[in-house]
Amino acid sequence: MIAEETALALTYNGGAYAVMMGTPQDLPDFAIGFSLDEGVVQSPDDIESLDIVGLDDGIELRMWLSPDKAALLSERRRHIAGPTGCGICGIDSIAEAIRPAAIVPQGRAFAPREIMTAMAAVAPLQKINMETRAVHAAAFWIPGRGIVALREDVGRHNALDKLAGALAQARFFTSEGVVLLTSRVSVEMVQKTATIGAPLMVAVSAPTALAVRTADAAGITLAAIARSDGFEIFTHPKRIASGVTAEAVHVA
Repeated sequence: MIAEETALALTYNGGAYAVMMGTPQDLPDFAIGFSLDEGVVQSPDDIESLDIVGLDDGIELRMWLSPDKAALLSERRRHIAGPTGCGICGIDSIAEAIRPAAIVPQGRAFAPREIMTAMAAVAPLQKINMETRAVHAAAFWIPGRGIVALREDVGRHNALDKLAGALAQARFFTSEGVVLLTSRVSVEMVQKTATIGAPLMVAVSAPTALAVRTADAAGITLAAIARSDGFEIFTHPKRIASGVTAEAVHVA
């Protein structure tokens, strides 16, 4: 099996907003999550209708917004052309690209063994990746329930947008769970996690310096380089290990 990739056009009230390259699955989740993470809407209820329209050279995610949201969007409309590896391509100002992330609630604390258990549960649920070895995953883990949602895509940003859409529709209490990523952590991944409202994000690869600074400012506990032998804590370690204050602490 080879992973599919296609152009996904997101339109609002008849106007083009963004074109992303992505995996053509879980598209309603992607449309809703992207809209939330971009700040186009604050709730799935702001989207009055959503149609998935197949085109000759891609797929259009055709959304109609409530009148007040449509009016706000017309004031800030911009176009984004996003290849697979890019989450914020086409943004027209530096301030927009490095906008402050939302401040997350305190949430609960997590034991290191819970984080290791959560990360170990991701791979067996990656159905597309088990067949193709070519896609990323973003998952949400809740203590006592395990992974309640997992989404895959050739683009790591798209996978997280899909997860955001799934969580918003299910109305999960996100301050009690963990975002799990099979990718590196760039600043836009932190921004999206903050929009979701999760207090802890864990990734298998390393973060960028800007991602660490953004997570710190947002109050997010960032753990990365999560492998079978442990993980590194980069920000707000007290949610994981009481009394730990040093940066990039290794927990086995």
